[in-house]
Amino acid sequence: MMQRFAWFAVACALWIAPATAQTPFTPRDESPEDFVAGTGRNEAFYACTACHGFRLVAQQGMTRAQWEDSISLMVRRHGMPPLDEKDRETVLNYLETAYPPRAPAGRGGWVNPFAK
Repeated sequence: MMQRFAWFAVACALWIAPATAQTPFTPRDESPEDFVAGTGRNEAFYACTACHGFRLVAQQGMTRAQWEDSISLMVRRHGMPPLDEKDRETVLNYLETAYPPRAPAGRGGWVNPFAK
């Protein structure tokens, strides 16, 4: 009985494994049109959503150099297919323009009226 259960468990694991393998990820609730319009939006959206939601990207706000480092990191550490030079330039131009660095969160321009 125990041997039959073990075989059943192995068979189930082998049957489920392909379904849980990493597959391209595009959240059903996201589309390129949900994000800042601009040249390269579709290219950036589909390059990034192969692994994660684009909202994660849109939350970042980085300089061009930081975006370049981020793409390089994704290629080097996370298996992102390298973008050819033209696509990389298009994606970087979009990200730099659409999601530049933001002001730090916090007081947002609050001025101390007692400061001299």
